[in-house]
Amino acid sequence: MRFGITGLLFTDTFDEGDLPLLERCREFGFDVLEICPVEPDRFPARRVRQLADELDMSVNINYALPEEANTISPDPEVRRRGVELLKKLVDLCSEAGAEIYCGANYCAWRYFTGRRRTEDEWKWAVECYREAAEYARDRSDLVLAVEALNRFESFFLNTAADTLRFVEDVDMPNVKVHLDTFHMIGEEDDIGAAIRSCGDRLGYFHACGSQRGIPGRDMVPWRETLTALRDSGYQDCITIESFNSRLKFAPLVGIWRDLADSPEQLATEGLAFLQDVYGDVYGDAEKP
Repeated sequence: MRFGITGLLFTDTFDEGDLPLLERCREFGFDVLEICPVEPDRFPARRVRQLADELDMSVNINYALPEEANTISPDPEVRRRGVELLKKLVDLCSEAGAEIYCGANYCAWRYFTGRRRTEDEWKWAVECYREAAEYARDRSDLVLAVEALNRFESFFLNTAADTLRFVEDVDMPNVKVHLDTFHMIGEEDDIGAAIRSCGDRLGYFHACGSQRGIPGRDMVPWRETLTALRDSGYQDCITIESFNSRLKFAPLVGIWRDLADSPEQLATEGLAFLQDVYGDVYGDAEKP
């Protein structure tokens, strides 16, 4: 298992000035840096790939669609912009050597209509995402991971069951489910059962404290969670996702207080805790 950390714990976006973050996170003990290129035109994709290769580190990309490029908009022009933006992100991921493009990449993040999801919206999202997945398949080994979000960030996909159905409807081998403990603890009846239900369709996993704080100092049933990952055969990457309350991005995700003494503390203590639980859970499977 590899362990990752989101760059949004340290920076609001990722440009040339953030390149040292790769080495810094490698020194913390992480294998993967998840990058959110909020300003795609300023994202130094080639330099990221070069540095990651030098550090023997992997990169994943997380980028949520904005409302002006919303694949579930009733306006076909807006949906078309969504597909084109997805393709642009696929190209940036390939240039940066990213393995996974994850997050709210299937419809606009924080977009609400005031009603439940419609059949038309589902159809539009599936069609748009399939086109992006076909584009990605023809150019790289990139995995597109569809994240289930809590009800306060999206009305479209809130549970593992809905996300799995979406992935199955898209029906592309490079499209997988992305689960996140922060979202799951507010939406699932049983975290372990939700994880197991995805089986080999699970492509990416965020390990977040229930309050977005340090994993292990929260209410997530961590041993049960990692046991379910083990039972599902998941052995790829577990990424800590939290946010720095001092950054501009924090209000967008409802961070109004410090979640640790420092971002470094959250990252390193969270990593140590997850590695310990992983060692216990996955090690147990090897014991007679």
